[in-house]
Amino acid sequence: MARFAFLAIVLAGFGYAGVSVLIDTHQVGEQLALGVFAFLGLALLIALGFEFVNGFHDTANAVATVIYTNALPARFAVVWSGFFNFLGVMLSSGAVAYSIITLLPVDLILNVGSGAGFAMIFALLFAAVLWNLATWYVGLPNSSSHTLIGSVLGVGLANQLLTSDAGGTSGVDWSQATKVLTGLWMAPLIGFGAAALLLLVIRHLARNPQLMTPPEGDTPPPRGIRALLIFTCTAVSFSHGSNDGQKGMGLIMLILIGCAPTAYALNRTLPASETPAFVQSAAAASATLIAHGAAPVNAPRARDMLRGSLKKRDVVNRRTYGAVIAVSDDLARRVASYGSLGQVPASAAPNIRNDMYLVMDTTRMIATAEKSGLDDREKATLADYRTRLERGTRFIPLWVKVAVALALGLGTMVGWKRIVVTVGERIGKQHMTYGMGASAELVAAGTILAADRFGLPVSTTHILSSGVAGASVASGHGLQRRTLLQLAAAWLMTLPVAMLLAGGLYWLLLTIVQTAGL
Repeated sequence: MARFAFLAIVLAGFGYAGVSVLIDTHQVGEQLALGVFAFLGLALLIALGFEFVNGFHDTANAVATVIYTNALPARFAVVWSGFFNFLGVMLSSGAVAYSIITLLPVDLILNVGSGAGFAMIFALLFAAVLWNLATWYVGLPNSSSHTLIGSVLGVGLANQLLTSDAGGTSGVDWSQATKVLTGLWMAPLIGFGAAALLLLVIRHLARNPQLMTPPEGDTPPPRGIRALLIFTCTAVSFSHGSNDGQKGMGLIMLILIGCAPTAYALNRTLPASETPAFVQSAAAASATLIAHGAAPVNAPRARDMLRGSLKKRDVVNRRTYGAVIAVSDDLARRVASYGSLGQVPASAAPNIRNDMYLVMDTTRMIATAEKSGLDDREKATLADYRTRLERGTRFIPLWVKVAVALALGLGTMVGWKRIVVTVGERIGKQHMTYGMGASAELVAAGTILAADRFGLPVSTTHILSSGVAGASVASGHGLQRRTLLQLAAAWLMTLPVAMLLAGGLYWLLLTIVQTAGL
């Protein structure tokens, strides 16, 4: 019966997604050919497959503590965790969804509907899924976030090596990459140190010896301790959904923009009342750049100049400033003439989106460049304009959230046992105590929710497994050397392996696309 219910939910989810795409495209007058619709379905299937694998790979960390402390039966625990993963995705802000996407090469984002754009999407998805499945099979709690970021970086480097002679580095936005990677290397340290410290604090303040003892046989913990463990499991599940679910949303939006740009290139839900403020903000940004010596640039040349400046990461100069003003002024004029983004005609939507991305990325790089000479007020002016550009291009339709939430939630309910055994039995030398489980999960949930606040993708796996290790050390139990070496190897190997996999797959798929003349 459970299998039929599971299958029914899967089919209902895909049906809902398909109908939603047809409704969205019909409302803007965009008709998808049967071949395009089938291709879109395949791409969505793979993207949702990534989230499904993410569910049973990463969320096993959330249920490991309640299972190994007998706080919840295993089958009930994974259903409980799956529901709160679903809820976390549905209530997420969407900020993390685009933080990884901004790592991709500008030219591929602008031309995501091209053959190279689709080769990029499939390469990074296949690479992420393959590595996740490989590490799950051997029971290693590897990070899906780590894997996806490695795949994105691999595609970016491969694209640069294959399309220009700029040295193979300008295909990746390294300022954004540094920000994202900082969260990855800090996660194990935060998990280990904070969980160890929290366990010592709990031991000192609670003074309940039962918190520091492992469960006896299958006996559940005392009521209060059991409530604490269920709460921490719930918090990790919810926070995991709120952070990891957004990564799939960002990938799906790229796919939708490539296959149905008229419906998904622009946020057509923004009201017309936003337009005057957008035009005013564009004018203020142009005035700021003029004050810093912007040179006049002809509008027809401005877009190519911005693409070149972004590829070379050379934006602090008078000509680039002038190009930003030319594109921005033209963009503001066109949006004002339509009245709102919702009224932009089908033929103009992709071009307006591309102009928004060009201006958005260039102004961000100008504002963060040390030699730009902008003061705080001027940086705030550019940031306000950039925020308004983001509202026009970065959005998540409700049905995308529902589809990702279902994939992540259902994935939680299967395949969890391999990772649970590693977290519960193979990190510490002795059985997990109630206090160890609670400390590790409280740290994981708090860290992930804080990362959501700043739009940073972080690894539930790294934080939680390191938290279990830290709690084990603080409790005096010690660590299993073999498992720690395996975890460290997985952590160190994930980024280069994912980069190689994604880069190689991108080269292969791009070769096929070019040979077929697509």
